[in-house]
Amino acid sequence: MTKKAIILCGGTGSRMFPLTHSVNKQLLPILDKPMFYYPLSLLMLCGIKDFIFIVNKNQEQNFRNTLGDQNDLGIKVRFVAQEKPRGLPDAFLITEKFIKNKSVAMILGDNFFYGNMLSPLIRETFKLKDGCNIYLYPSKKPSSYGVVEFNKKNQIKKIVEKPKKTTSNSIITGLYVFDKNVISFTKLLKPSKRKELEITDLLKIYKSKKKLKAEFLGRGGTWLDTGNIEDFYNTSSFVSAVENRQGLKIACIEEIALKQKWIKKIDIKKALKFYGDCNYSQYLKRLLK
Repeated sequence: MTKKAIILCGGTGSRMFPLTHSVNKQLLPILDKPMFYYPLSLLMLCGIKDFIFIVNKNQEQNFRNTLGDQNDLGIKVRFVAQEKPRGLPDAFLITEKFIKNKSVAMILGDNFFYGNMLSPLIRETFKLKDGCNIYLYPSKKPSSYGVVEFNKKNQIKKIVEKPKKTTSNSIITGLYVFDKNVISFTKLLKPSKRKELEITDLLKIYKSKKKLKAEFLGRGGTWLDTGNIEDFYNTSSFVSAVENRQGLKIACIEEIALKQKWIKKIDIKKALKFYGDCNYSQYLKRLLK
């Protein structure tokens, strides 16, 4: 069972300039919670307690201030600064000591996943012992993402990064699970024309060894790339609509930790002091009743 996860919270955030000139985009709010709470909450729902955040240089303290005391969540969080963007697979080289020849999940800090069936489905795939799992979602604009094309037997035929033309609408979301070979395979990669290590090249290595598996998220869930302005605001509207209708919060990390029995109600009281008088605290108070 995959028990460790990397959350990518670095990058320049250039798609959201000028908002992100001075702050990591993953610290920006999606409704009443910072963006990174959403991918963090998904992995917590999947049973992961051991995290490492990759952040931009000089941003670590901002994340610490936003997250608060990780012990009050029953999880372990470490931070490592990335000097400059060198591609997604660089995360595995930076965190080699953290991974320690174990399987590891990696999620982009600006990805939003939602759906009642998503966490059980993803949790099941986290039992991975051999190979790599990727998670696909249908898109009207596949040319903006990495795309998986399939043959007539519905097997992965090829992976194309931002294709101008493609017969597939199945894009690769920002969630991955890799086995213990991920570091050794990453060390085989060479920088692309962008002078970065490409995640598609890493996936192609797994495919060449017939170790790449794809999971379709489909209609049972929602996925949004909150790293662009349009979806950033659309996600806030979506969260607001769902929370107002259900009366339940999406990505309340204290609630998840409590249900997982990682913390007790006394830890919720500590969280109330940390958050102060706000709507999020009002929801936490309901958990004490």
